[in-house]
Amino acid sequence: MNYELKNFSYLCRQKERTTMKNDKWSDDYWLLLLQVYMMKPVGMKPMYSRPMVDLAMELHIHPQVLFGKMSALVALQTPRIERLWELYGDNPRRLSRAVRLLREMKGYGNADEFYEGVEVNESFEKDFKPVSPDSPWTPVALILVLDLYFHLTPNTMVTATPEIQELARKLKVRSADVVEVMEIYQRLDPYLNRRDVMFNELLGPCSNIWHRYGNSDIERLAAFAKELMEYYA
Repeated sequence: MNYELKNFSYLCRQKERTTMKNDKWSDDYWLLLLQVYMMKPVGMKPMYSRPMVDLAMELHIHPQVLFGKMSALVALQTPRIERLWELYGDNPRRLSRAVRLLREMKGYGNADEFYEGVEVNESFEKDFKPVSPDSPWTPVALILVLDLYFHLTPNTMVTATPEIQELARKLKVRSADVVEVMEIYQRLDPYLNRRDVMFNELLGPCSNIWHRYGNSDIERLAAFAKELMEYYA
């Protein structure tokens, strides 16, 4: 490890702990978070933007926690964060080199030591992983379809509907695939009272999403879906 990284690690050797779901924060993570902040366009990244989610998945720390940490990073809330900016804020190459060294440490088989003390929480990570090995669908994508479902009527849940085509484009699936998920939601919707039997491998995952969000406030779901859509921007 080079002098700059040693110096920063020494200055930031005290550990911080987040209050959300017992996630634990290591001072080394500031470097990784700063690198995300410095990605073009430089600045605060949306909570569920792909770089934030990718880092959250890597560190097993919820995107909400990372977003809060990035806010602290911008606000220069502590002397250690000020020192971080002094060392790396105007020198992207130095930052890239320091981050590369950290990730090389992980690659040399020291991942358990590097992430010691981090409690792996699969609750949010599962939402960004396929529902089955060969499926193009993730729970997050199914949430976005459910949000659109509540903005359409059954007779508009067809491939020709522009909103369905647009969502399919963003999710990188076919419009027919989105319609298929909506047909499953129709059978789960108690207001439609559809009793016809359906056999579909997505029935279980869609049922889980319906139970989580189908009976919640539609406006709240829409706000959450808008945040999740940043992942597909």
